[in-house]
Order: sequence, then structure tokens, then C-alpha cells
Amino acid sequence: MNPITDWMNRNPALARLTALPRPVLLGLGAAIVALLVVAALWMREPEYRTLFSNVEARDGGAIVSVLNQRNVPYKFADNGATILVPADQVYALRLQLAEQGLPRGGSVGFELLDEPKFGASQFSEQISYQRALEGELARSIEALQPVKSARVHLAIPRQSLFVRDREAPTASVLLTLYPSRTLSESQVSAIAWLVSSSVPKLNAESVSIVDQDGHLMSSPGGEAGMDSTRRNFINDIEQRTSQRILTLLNPIVGPGNVRAQVSADVDFSRREQTSEVYRPNETPGTAAIRSKQTSDSAQNGIMPPAGVPGALSNEPPANATAPIQTAPAAQAQQGQQGQGAPAAGAQGGAPQAGGPTTVNGTPVAGATARQGQGSMRNDATVNYEVDRTISHVKHELGTLQRLSVAVVVNYRDKDGEPAPLESAEMDDINALVKQAMGYSADRGDSLSVVNSAFTDQEPKFKPWENPEYRGLALQALKVLLALAVLFFLWRSVVRPIVQGFANAQVERAKNEAHLETMREQRRQDEMRASEMNRYEENLDTARQLAQRDPRAVAMVLRSWMDPKNAKS
Repeated sequence: MNPITDWMNRNPALARLTALPRPVLLGLGAAIVALLVVAALWMREPEYRTLFSNVEARDGGAIVSVLNQRNVPYKFADNGATILVPADQVYALRLQLAEQGLPRGGSVGFELLDEPKFGASQFSEQISYQRALEGELARSIEALQPVKSARVHLAIPRQSLFVRDREAPTASVLLTLYPSRTLSESQVSAIAWLVSSSVPKLNAESVSIVDQDGHLMSSPGGEAGMDSTRRNFINDIEQRTSQRILTLLNPIVGPGNVRAQVSADVDFSRREQTSEVYRPNETPGTAAIRSKQTSDSAQNGIMPPAGVPGALSNEPPANATAPIQTAPAAQAQQGQQGQGAPAAGAQGGAPQAGGPTTVNGTPVAGATARQGQGSMRNDATVNYEVDRTISHVKHELGTLQRLSVAVVVNYRDKDGEPAPLESAEMDDINALVKQAMGYSADRGDSLSVVNSAFTDQEPKFKPWENPEYRGLALQALKVLLALAVLFFLWRSVVRPIVQGFANAQVERAKNEAHLETMREQRRQDEMRASEMNRYEENLDTARQLAQRDPRAVAMVLRSWMDPKNAKS
């Protein structure tokens, strides 16, 4: 028999309770449970929840002061870094404290400038502004999810009137990250750009970012995040090229019958090129004259002044008369004067009237020759512009230098047997791939298209090495484990309770039947006892009657013994 049932049967009060109907028992049980829950809720302390965690000492003191003023109970956890308040007041207190600017996060921002100080020097104002800017930047960085706290240090040099003496500002950021959290290269680059965009004339290359372990997160030279950007750029080129190839070939050879791999060689070096090109003035008549100088000198037989100074020597010379020269002499004189060298003409000869003026045998524009008796001199200097081209070329960052593509095409099913493609089809496929990839021989691109049969046989694994079977085995093991736990709970907890209730019902039925039997036996005993009592009473009555009137008793007995009366 169940020990619980035996214990209940040994207690009369519990036995009487078990004799009650089931609805009454359920109601009593529910009432007891409700009373226990109400008592537990009434006796326990109010539930506390986190108001703020990771609170700085200065902010914690301000928050506790406000809580004391409002008579709000609070507790500390995590060595004072966490403040707990009753759960029903958490959100209201957060809004009220936020209205007062709490918590400040351990740094001050532009609220530092809300209280101006009279008599402050320009240096003090500059320091206050720098502190406020550092605090605002720290708050902005702390808004990132992986960042627990941040400190920003700005080195802003004083501005100089001389451009040569000016120095660019720099900045450093110290980050404290949450446990098991990291920052990607793009996030580090974003922090550098955030700080550089907030400070005038501050470059992102001049921002150093360090974590709480002392690891430099920003790359020197401002290349933070460039590696991931370059990888993404290369992957984008390769994926787009591969996708274009598959888009063209899948309708031709069928989906799954072509494989393409692309390798891109990208040059990320920065180059700046400046070239200056000079070209000769080959086209006649198109040269631009830069400067021109002409000098003319002529003497027509005028003798220098001579004789005794006086009125006669100051008279003007007589009219010039042209000398008579032969034609050969005049042509020789003109040929000697056309050499272009700056020298006096030959004595006793002059050029022909109206003849052209030459320098080194070349006619000089605008120069005229005067006919004279003595000599003539003509000088001309012409400077032409030199043709010059200056070009400044700056190459973009990320230039595709070479593209390598490998394509494998599966055999075609022909009469149930795999057969290679024809050469014409392979030539068409090769041409399509070249067009899809943007093939350039000058760039040095390479393309390889191969027709080969694909193997459909998957690698064979042993049953315990097959990942699919291993997954099914794990699922079956989980189900068996759950069934084992349920069976254990049934055998150790549920079944004894059910058996206890069943035995209690059986015992209750037996007790009721036994009680009914006892009541029936008692009733029969009472009836038998009442009959015996009645017999005894009748016998006593007869005895008393015989004693009082023996004659009447004798007559009754005689009447009983008379045969006539017996027959009747």
C-alpha cells in the first residue's frame, strides 16, 4: 500500500477530509493555495529592478541624492556600479532623472558653457570649449552599441598668422568595449571621420583610436577600413562578372551545367603625373610672333662736316644726285648688301631703287630700303612662341589592371550518353564570355573555356560520418532523451500520485462498504434485541397475570388445549 495513503488513514482528520466529495476537496485546495500566495506576496519585500548600470561615481552620487530627496528606496549591486529601485518606479524615475541630465556618463558637454564666468581669460574660454567638445564627442561615440565608454583628447594648436608656422590639429580616442564585443574596420573608420568632421581642419588620418587593451585600432596613414573596402570592391567585380557569364550561358547549356570563376587584379596605388610636351611649328603661317624688333639705317653720299666752322659749314647739303652705275656693278653691290650681316655698304655703290630688303636672304616684312649714294643697313629680330602642352593626370584609386576568367561547361546529354560540345558551339561560348567579361587584350586579360563532363557522384561517407545521418541520429537521441525524462517523471512522480489517489478511492469504497455492513448488522442486532425484549416483556406480563388471576390463566390454557378450539 502507498505510504501516503497509510499516513492519511492513520490520521482521523485527514481520513475525514478524504471522505469529502471531490469538488469540495478541490475548492479547499484552491483556497489553501490562494492563501499561501497572498501570504507570500504580503511577507516578501518589493521587487527591485535595475535603474542604471555601470554608473560613474560622480553620477551615482547625484542620482542617490535625488532618490533621497524623493524618499525612494534603493539598493546597490555590482560593488555600487548598479542602482536598484522598486520595479513599479523604474521608468518614471528614469524620465525624471533624464530631465535633470542624469546620468551624464562621466563626461561634460556643452552644458559646461551654460554658466559663464566673468573675468575669464581667452585661454580659459578656449580650454572650456575644448573640454565641452571632447565631452560631446565622447557621448556621440558611446551611442554605438559595442562601446561601453569613450574618452576623446583633442590637440588643437594655436593659430598663427604665418602660414608656414601653422600646425594641423590631431586627436586620440580611447574606447572601452563591452565584453566579447568588437568593432569592425568600417566602424573604426566611421569613428575617425566622426571626430575629424567635428573639429575644423582635422583630417581623419590624424585621429588615433585605441581600445582598453592598448591595441591600435586605426591604421597609420588614415587607412582604417580600407582593407575591407578594397576586398568588397574586388569581390563586387568578381561576382558581377561571374553573374554576367552565368546569365548568358545558363539558357544555352542549361542551369547547373556551367561553372565560372573570376579573379580580378586591381591596383589601389595612387599616382599623380604631370607632363610638359613641346611641339615644333611645322605648319607655315600658323606661328605666333612673340616679339619683333626692326632697325633701319641709310646714308646717301652725305659727307661729314669739314672746313672752318662758320656760316658756310652750317649750310644744308645740296640735293642728292643719283650716280650713274653699270648694271653688273649695281647687282654686285645689291648682292653684297643682301648677306644680312650688320655692316656698312661698299664704297662707291648703291642698290637699285625700289629693291627689296633682305636679312640672310629672307625678305623682312615692314623693312624698306632707301636708295643712296653711300651705304644702307637693315636689322630685324623676330621671336616666335614655342608650342607647349602641360597635362596633370591623377589616377583613380582602384584601377582594374587584369581580369582572369575560367569557365567549365558540362557535356551535353546525347542519346542518353554525355557528349562534348561541337567546336562551333565552344567558339560561340568563348565569344560570349569575352563580351560578358569585357575582354581587353591591351589590359592583359586571360580567358580559359573548357568543356568537360561533370561528376554527379557525391562523396561517399560511412553511416557515422555522413552529416545527414549524424543530424538524424542527434534528433533521435534528443527525442529518446526527452522520452526517458518523461518516463522517469511518470514512474517517480506522476504514477505514485495517481496510484495514491486510486488506492485512496478504493480504501474509501471499502470503508464505506464496511461501514454499511456494520450499520446493517447493528440494525439487525437492534431488531433482535428489541424482539427479545418484547418476548421477555410478554413473559413477564403473563407471569404477573398468572399470579394475579390464576383462574383466568387456567381457562386460557384450557381453551388452548381443547381439540375443538385447536381445529378451529
